[in-house]
Amino acid sequence: MIKSMTGFGRGEYTDGKRTIIAEIKSVNHRYSDITVKMPRRYGFAEDKIKNTIKETLSRGKIDVSIIVENITENDVNIKLNSMLAKQYVDNLKELKETFGVDGEITLQFLATLPDVMKAIPDVEDEEEIIKAILIPVAEAAKNLESMRAVEGDKLAEDLIAKGANIKSILDRIEERAPQVAAAHTEKLRERIAELLGGNVQIPEDRILVEAAIFADKCAIDEEITRLNSHLIQLKDIITTAKQPVGKKLDFLVQEMNREANTIGSKSNDITITGHMLDIKSEIEKIREQVQNIE
Repeated sequence: MIKSMTGFGRGEYTDGKRTIIAEIKSVNHRYSDITVKMPRRYGFAEDKIKNTIKETLSRGKIDVSIIVENITENDVNIKLNSMLAKQYVDNLKELKETFGVDGEITLQFLATLPDVMKAIPDVEDEEEIIKAILIPVAEAAKNLESMRAVEGDKLAEDLIAKGANIKSILDRIEERAPQVAAAHTEKLRERIAELLGGNVQIPEDRILVEAAIFADKCAIDEEITRLNSHLIQLKDIITTAKQPVGKKLDFLVQEMNREANTIGSKSNDITITGHMLDIKSEIEKIREQVQNIE
C-alpha cells in the first residue's frame, strides 16, 4: 500500500486538569521536517512529540499544533517581587528630591510597574504532562495516517492506469518500429532514382548497406524492452509496497523518462515521435503524482 504525504489529523484528551488538543497537517517534502507550535511552558515536550510522530510518519512537511486548555483555576500563581518594588520606590523618592517634583507613590501605581507582580505558571510534573500531551498527538498522527492511506489508494489507481496507458502506446511504437527501416530503404531507392533519372543502375547491396546503417542508428528495441521492464516494476512497487516507496518511485520515473527520451531521439519517424510525446506527457503526470507519495 502506498501512502500520500498530504493529510490532516486531530486528537483530543482530557485528564481532569486540562484538555489537550493536537492537530497535525502534512504536505509533500523530500525528507521529514516537523514543526511544533505550542505554549512555551510545555517546550520540554517537543522532542518527545516529534519522536512520537516519527513512529507513524516517515516523510513530509509536518506542522503540529498543540493547544492546552486548563480546566482548573489553580494553574498559575501571582508572585510579588518585593525587592524590585523597593528599588522602584527608592528611585522614585530620589527623583522627587533631586528635581523637587510633587506626587505620591500609591499602591495602585506601584502594582502597575513592570515585573512587580507576575503570573507564574504552577510547576507541573513534566513526565505527567508529557504523557498527557502524547496521547492526543499519537491519535492525531494515526488519523492523519489513515487519511494518507485513503489518498494513497487513489494515487495507486491513477498511477496504474497511467502505466497501462503508456504500455498501450509503447505497444504501438513496437509495432511501428520495424517499418521505419523498410520505409527508409524505399525512400532511399526513390531518391536515388530521382537524382540519377534512372540512367545508372545502383547496386542493391549498396542500398542494403545504407539501409542497415540507418536501421542500426534508429534501433530502439533495447529501449522499448527497458521501458516495458520499468512499467512492470512500477506496477509491482505500487501493488506490493509495505514500506515508504516514494523515493524508489521517483528514481524509477527518472529512468522511464531517460528511455523515453532515447527512443524519441533515435526513432527518426514522425509517427513514433508523436507516440513518444504522448508517453512523455504521461510520465510527467506520474512524476508529479510520485512527488506526493511517502
